[in-house]
Amino acid sequence: MIYHCLAKTESLIAIKFEIVSISAYPLNIVYIWLLYNPLIGYKATTDFLKIELHCHNTFSNYRNGSARVPFDCGVSIEEQLDIALKKGIEVLFVTNHNTLDGYRQIVEHQQNHEKYKNILIYPAEEITIDNQGHVLAYGLTSEVKAGMTLEETLDEIKRQGAVSCAAHPFAVTNGIREMASLCDLIESFNSNNIDHFSNIVAESFAKHKNIPSIAGSDSHIAQTIGRCINSVESEKDLDNILQSMRQGKLKIIKANYTSKEEVYKHAYYILSSSKELILGYTLKHHPNAHWAAKWALNSYTMNPERRFWRALGGFTLYLTKRASKKVNVNGHNPQVFEKRSWRTLIYMSLVP
Repeated sequence: MIYHCLAKTESLIAIKFEIVSISAYPLNIVYIWLLYNPLIGYKATTDFLKIELHCHNTFSNYRNGSARVPFDCGVSIEEQLDIALKKGIEVLFVTNHNTLDGYRQIVEHQQNHEKYKNILIYPAEEITIDNQGHVLAYGLTSEVKAGMTLEETLDEIKRQGAVSCAAHPFAVTNGIREMASLCDLIESFNSNNIDHFSNIVAESFAKHKNIPSIAGSDSHIAQTIGRCINSVESEKDLDNILQSMRQGKLKIIKANYTSKEEVYKHAYYILSSSKELILGYTLKHHPNAHWAAKWALNSYTMNPERRFWRALGGFTLYLTKRASKKVNVNGHNPQVFEKRSWRTLIYMSLVP
């Protein structure tokens, strides 16, 4: 009798299961159709994409606002793509100074070379505001002009539906410092801030203000592309990537400093490329110093490894670190950075 009841119960459960399965069958069909129908474009899950958020190429040259030293970056488009491919970068924002030049060109190069097809490349810009501070903008539709106030710059970025980020906010010469709280993101780690104090303060500030953080390679030479890598949880299209960035769905997965050798290499590119312009300016405005400038530039460009030039480079980095520590750690008036006076910064660095 008991066995008969159990068998009957199992039969009823089986019948009930079949009824539920049959009733759910149409829903399963709809779900599968939505999931795989290419016309709908529906995706059930997001990806964790490796993203490079701060790098430059040759189209950044002559856009930094300096007529004497206009060269900024010697990285070609092909080099940039080759290294991105090698390092597994899935999303690339090329952030040239004050221009979107380089974006159309790199996309065109990508389309002509099948091996780069899986890299997602989107428009971006590193904008110089009126006090010479820098703001990164991701996903722009048109170029944002340099020289506006921070508020005007951020309004324009927002109008275009793009995402703003305070670039190296506590750097010695081109950060926006506490005004970084007005941006969507903050670059809490920048590879070129080898004074270290700038990054330490930026990270602390971001945590205190609860601003989503990124790490920026700020690459100006080929070796530092991908020095910093972020992960963004998003689907593989610009709108979703920007939305995820706004929501802070970002994680720093790699953050390494530029080496001194790489700093020297970038400096050599800038000075050797700008040599004739520097000498022309010196001859026009400081003729008595022209011979000395010519000797120094010729000597440096012919043998940048010479002990004297290495020592001078090391001393410059030391002064930068002292200036950063005085302002960012010891509470010295940060207006010395806002004025961007190298004479003042050097004096402050030398004084105990």
